[in-house]
Amino acid sequence: MKPMLPSLSFEIPEGKEWLYEVKYDGFRAILHWDDNEITLTSRNGKSLLELFPEVRLFLETNKDKFAPYLPLTLDGELVFLENAYKAHFGSIQVRGRMRSKKRIADKANASPCRLLIFDVIELSGKSVVNELYLSRKAILLALFKQCDLPLKPDEKSVKLIQMLPYYKNFAEVWEKVTLYDGEGIVAKQQNNRWEDGKRTSLWVKYKNWKYATCFITSYEKSNGYFYVGVYRNQTIIPIGQFIFGIKPDEKKALAQIIKENKADEDNQYIYVEPAICVEIKYLEIYEEQMREPHFHQFKFEIKPDSCTYDQFIQGQKNLPPDVIITHPNKPLWEEPPLQKIDFIHYLREISPYMLPFLKDRLLTVIRYPHGIFGESFYQKSCPEYAPDFVETKMADGINYIVCNNLKTLLWLGNQLAFEYHIPFQTINNHRPCEIVFDLDPPSREAFGLAVKAAKYIKEILDQLELIGFVKTSGNKGLQIYLPLQENTYTFEETRLFTAFIADYLVSKEPDSFTIERMKKNRGNRLYVDYIQHAEGKTIIAPYSSRGTKEATVATPLHWEEVNEHLRIADFQIPAILKRINQYGDPFHQYFAAKEKQNLQPVLDFLKK
Repeated sequence: MKPMLPSLSFEIPEGKEWLYEVKYDGFRAILHWDDNEITLTSRNGKSLLELFPEVRLFLETNKDKFAPYLPLTLDGELVFLENAYKAHFGSIQVRGRMRSKKRIADKANASPCRLLIFDVIELSGKSVVNELYLSRKAILLALFKQCDLPLKPDEKSVKLIQMLPYYKNFAEVWEKVTLYDGEGIVAKQQNNRWEDGKRTSLWVKYKNWKYATCFITSYEKSNGYFYVGVYRNQTIIPIGQFIFGIKPDEKKALAQIIKENKADEDNQYIYVEPAICVEIKYLEIYEEQMREPHFHQFKFEIKPDSCTYDQFIQGQKNLPPDVIITHPNKPLWEEPPLQKIDFIHYLREISPYMLPFLKDRLLTVIRYPHGIFGESFYQKSCPEYAPDFVETKMADGINYIVCNNLKTLLWLGNQLAFEYHIPFQTINNHRPCEIVFDLDPPSREAFGLAVKAAKYIKEILDQLELIGFVKTSGNKGLQIYLPLQENTYTFEETRLFTAFIADYLVSKEPDSFTIERMKKNRGNRLYVDYIQHAEGKTIIAPYSSRGTKEATVATPLHWEEVNEHLRIADFQIPAILKRINQYGDPFHQYFAAKEKQNLQPVLDFLKK
């Protein structure tokens, strides 16, 4: 059995008859399971289970759940899931080339891949290929619910078989794909049937292209490929070759121009000096070359000198075209040495993790127009020159910015807003969305007091069966979060709890902790700022940078990291994405915890 295949399109099909699925970059795989055998077969008919034993182990461990539905055949994509909307192409390629059983087993255990199922072909021995798309999706959904499997991709879930849902609204899913830098989408007509081995126009893939401006360096005589490059310090760096996307008459004319203006020639290539500039669209950079390059257009107005490697690298960040980055090389931090474009790239890459905390909150930023080398200032009111995509909300006579999208975040970054401070409630209500304890030691040298206080608070949260998350402040302390169900508790009620915790810490170690507001009366004790948790007050947002000389970030932590080895200065802008990729996002379950958090019994006790 061969998989049904989509057709490539450079225009998104829209209309009520079209539905949309996220496209992931992995190995197409058909799972077949009968009473005696499990097979996982690639698009080319090769067995995949030997290379991905974690999939077999998960299936066999959960055989009792699947047993009522055998024999079954499911269609999906085997991926290394980077986030809910993107698979990492390089990682799945490395896995696919492995041959050592020990290395395969080690990788499967440390970094398991996941099988994302988007279609069902056979269930309980009955073929469903003649069912319409929506019917097949309904059958698949029922199967996944009965087997207690994830109904959408989740890179943190230990359940390695996950369902790939569909979306009715293209704009909704495309915003997620571009935000998380996914590969693209597959549009599917509602009335399609699954057809063995057919490339169909009823499934259409639409990709999330990046764009590179480069110049032609040579022409390959045997196959008609055009090779392109960019300059890095006057040296030509090859970045790939293209043949697709260019019209036959354009291709013929371009080849003729190269032949007439050749600088050199050998048995394989005709070489030209940099002169003809083109724009190429591609998926990503893989092994320093463009993946899936397609010709987009000639750039006759561009000179080759402006086609630089730096621009090429910046292009892969996929910044929105209507966000203009000015003075990208402006130095902002000295150690580490970070320029403005580095800061913008950080905001772009951290946005999937940071934006959910900014959403629907009145924003106060601290801007550093000269980087850390000059004065800073607070900004609450949205300036008149803000672009139309910046959302605002009037409150207390101030027209606040509400950072609900990537473009607003990047625009603020271009304004050199280093710090993002948010209130404890959204614009939709006046009740807190969370409780936050701000553990503020008197100095960086006394940071151990914050660690000690955090451990005490974690102990009492565990005893009360409450869910807490911890992050650095990015400056000199720690902050502990308790997510709350929306519009459930008042600030007066949460004050009961914050005061209780503060009093507990002070009674536990009065020489270490204090609730004294006056700095001069605190001595060397840590200030437990429970009064700060109130309507109108703000806290630094998770993953916000800080205006410190070390370019530190208010970084979410795993609880086991809260120990004597913890140092604020270890969490700098260049390290944060590497950290997430290696250890995951410690706040991944933050919003899901809102539904599980049960503060009411504690408040009932404190009210007595």
